[in-house]
Amino acid sequence: MGAFSIWHWAIVLLLIGVPVFFAVRSAIKPSANPTDLVGFGGWLMLLAIGQVLSPFRTLAELFSSSEGYQQLMPLPSGPLAVCGEIVLLLAFAMLQVVVLFAMLRRSPRFKRLFLYQWIAIPVVFVLDAVWTSTVLGVSISRILAGDMMVTVIASFAATGIWVAYVYKSVRVRNTFDRAAPTEQIASAFQ
Repeated sequence: MGAFSIWHWAIVLLLIGVPVFFAVRSAIKPSANPTDLVGFGGWLMLLAIGQVLSPFRTLAELFSSSEGYQQLMPLPSGPLAVCGEIVLLLAFAMLQVVVLFAMLRRSPRFKRLFLYQWIAIPVVFVLDAVWTSTVLGVSISRILAGDMMVTVIASFAATGIWVAYVYKSVRVRNTFDRAAPTEQIASAFQ
């Protein structure tokens, strides 16, 4: 029962595929008046909610690992391995907070920072696995046990869809590029 059945994959495809289909479709379909698409609304609101929650998710992952950290502490290199993982996760959470503030400030750098955050997902995972493996002197295969890879790949794929949205969306362009007039952004909240 440890493996995913075809029905699990079908459900995952529906949960990811249907929103992706509508996101791509709405990004491709031109608006009657593209200048009306400014501010946090539509799909951008969903992205904003996810970005607000992302640092909390990373910190929750950190705290949920505390039991595993306690098991590693008695080992000779355990404290070093735990500190390295904590530093990596806190650095990733800080990147997520920087991206969040860039988004809330409507900085033109948001799009590039969001891309960096996406690239950081596998980088942090690989660095964490290599660090822990090297410090503890165990093989990578023992570190990557369980469904860790599935979680990282799913997170990377879902965030990749949002990266495509950020770079294709008219609303994102109008909200975050300097060319968008301030009056349009201000009127989006009225």
